[in-house]
Amino acid sequence: IDKLDKIGAAKVKEEMEKRGISSGAADQVLETLKIKEISMLKDTLTQSELGLQGIQEIEEVFNYLGCNPRHNQIVFDPTLARGLNYYTGCIFEVAGLDVEMGSLGGGGRYDNLTDIFGLKNVSGVGVSLGAERIYDIMVEKELFPDAFNEQMDLLLIALDEEAHLYAYEKLVQLRNALPNKRIDLYPEASKLKKQMKYANARNARFVAIIGSEERQKEVFSLKNMHSGDQSEVDLSQLLVQMG
Repeated sequence: IDKLDKIGAAKVKEEMEKRGISSGAADQVLETLKIKEISMLKDTLTQSELGLQGIQEIEEVFNYLGCNPRHNQIVFDPTLARGLNYYTGCIFEVAGLDVEMGSLGGGGRYDNLTDIFGLKNVSGVGVSLGAERIYDIMVEKELFPDAFNEQMDLLLIALDEEAHLYAYEKLVQLRNALPNKRIDLYPEASKLKKQMKYANARNARFVAIIGSEERQKEVFSLKNMHSGDQSEVDLSQLLVQMG
């Protein structure tokens, strides 16, 4: 059923018949799936206790959604299906508007999934996101902020774990003192070559290298990435140079 938008009703009917569903039953299912209004679908499912329970749950979800302003378009889709069988309630998918792209995310309600991990009577809602598809749409629709590709002013580089914590403390001070500058810290203590490669990729103007010696002396080895000049500066000197 969830292939309707990809292969069309005729092909879906063929697959249903291959699985032992009669031609008449397949036609009835496909006709039912054309109904897009919840109230009309309720009239169609009057003989199905399980179907009416599903309609009631969907209506409850939409009632809650109606209590708050919505910033996105939310529609009921009877053809929606998820490939995993642990969902026990409402399921959903996220799609981009005005783009030729599949689902950007999806998930649904489950009541008993945690039982298999020994955690009983815990329900929840699971969601997965397609990071690559979201990225592709943002590129296509030019949604990345202009500042995203701007030159970084300063990258702090830590050579060991103690230096990384020290560098993070200095990062906070630098950002507070220079709110208009783009200052960042490489997210982990790693090899200098790896961190410098990242600095080049981000087009950083300066890097401030911090190892055990710099941490003890409370200084930075500041390197100008354009000229290659390197000098030892303390925090006050760094603020002057970056300002």
